[in-house]
Amino acid sequence: MSVVQLVAPLVVTAAVLGAPAGGPQHDAEESTDIWLQNGAFLWVPLLVIMALLAWFLMNDLKVAAAPFSWQTVIFKRKHNWLMTWLYVGTFGSFIGFAAGLPLLIKNNFETQGYQATTCAWIGPFVGALMRWAGGWLSDKMGGARVTLLPFVGMAASLVVVTFALPHEGDAGSFWAFFIGFLAAFAFSGLGNGSTFRQIPVIFRDQHMREAAGQGPEARGAALKQSEMEAGAVTGFSSAIAAYGFFFIPAMFAAMAVTSALWMFIGFYATCLAVVVLRPPRCRGPQLSGAGGGDGRGGGRTLDA
Repeated sequence: MSVVQLVAPLVVTAAVLGAPAGGPQHDAEESTDIWLQNGAFLWVPLLVIMALLAWFLMNDLKVAAAPFSWQTVIFKRKHNWLMTWLYVGTFGSFIGFAAGLPLLIKNNFETQGYQATTCAWIGPFVGALMRWAGGWLSDKMGGARVTLLPFVGMAASLVVVTFALPHEGDAGSFWAFFIGFLAAFAFSGLGNGSTFRQIPVIFRDQHMREAAGQGPEARGAALKQSEMEAGAVTGFSSAIAAYGFFFIPAMFAAMAVTSALWMFIGFYATCLAVVVLRPPRCRGPQLSGAGGGDGRGGGRTLDA
């Protein structure tokens, strides 16, 4: 996302892709030519390459080998809905902030000399870096514990953003606004990693607990089923959370920005309640394998 926000404004200002990409559009207000289509065509070669790699190399995924009818069992799993709700709050916020930040800078601070094209990409970059930290901390401390911090942090960050916006003749504070948003990105990335890490642990624990005492064949089947369900839940929750890219900017456009921000803060309170009141915990039997942060070693009891 940060690469898109950094590169796209550059490629639309010139015919960098040549005649095959088409001619320019004229911006009468600025009296300049722009090539908006370049922002999309730039990614076509990369998409083709990734599609080919996926087709020929991603052939060992458990969820890909399972018929869709088998995967629909996740809609009966309580944790599917809980983790989707939390993933909307983390990944949905991350991708929605990435789309909404340039709009807020343009509408509120451009007249003060601040340009979205020069700084909006930093937010997604910070969030992406923090994602690995969320996964790493979850391996050490447990995903549910780590996920508490991002929702508290995002709520506090958006309070700062709310009061830093221009209002009632006050010009606001761009740097307080921007730092608050960077903190929101950082916490969303942290929660993105911790929430994502919990899914396979939760489903492995659930199925291994059900197969306890039934012999190695039952345990092997349970492990295979958990991998299939975890993959399906990961895909489903990611697809739902991706709508944040549409809904967050749409809410900024449809209502007062401060009202939208307070609604987000209220939503984070519900996510926090999910984590606190019904924390998904790994309390399964000892699993075979080496010790480590994946919850398999030493018969440890882990917080998912």
